[in-house]
Amino acid sequence: MDELLTAQTWFLRKHEDGTVFGPLTFEHLARWAATAQIAPHDTVSTDQQSWTKAPMLAELGMDWLVEITSEHYYGPTTLGAILEFLRQGEVNEQTFVINTCDGSRCQLQEISGLLETARQNEPAASGISFNVHDRIRDLEESLREERRALEESEQRYAELEHRYRELLQQHGIET
Repeated sequence: MDELLTAQTWFLRKHEDGTVFGPLTFEHLARWAATAQIAPHDTVSTDQQSWTKAPMLAELGMDWLVEITSEHYYGPTTLGAILEFLRQGEVNEQTFVINTCDGSRCQLQEISGLLETARQNEPAASGISFNVHDRIRDLEESLREERRALEESEQRYAELEHRYRELLQQHGIET
C-alpha cells in the first residue's frame, strides 16, 4: 500500500445526494468500499476541491462489474460487495461478473476462492440499487457533460485554427 494514500485524509461524496463524509483514513475508506458502502458513482477527495470517481482509485479494489442483465451492469465494485450481494440474494452463483483489470468474464461460482478471501471483511452493506430512471438520469448527465466538453474542445480548436491562419498571413505563408 502506498504510504501517501494511508497518510492522507480522505473524503467521500455520495452521488445520490451529495453528502460528504470525512475526514476518513484510507483504511476506513477501503473498508467501506469492501462492504458495498461506496457506489460506482461516488467520488473521493483528499482536499474537497478535486473529486475522483471512487473506482478510479485502484487501491480500493473496485475492479468488478456485476452483470445484472445482458444489458445492465452494476459496478465497478469490490469482491466484498459482491459477497454481500450474494448474501442478500441479489445475485447467485450463476451470475456473471467481469474483471475490469483483465476483461475476463466468469460466473461467481468460478471465483469462489477469491470470494472466500473477501469473506475476511465482514460486510454490513447496502444492496445493488437498480433504478432504471436513476440510471437513465446518470447516463443523460454524462452525455451532457461529454457534449459540453466536446463543444469546448471544438471551440478551442477553431480559435487555434484561426490564430494559426493569422500567423501564416502575418508571415506571408500561403496554405
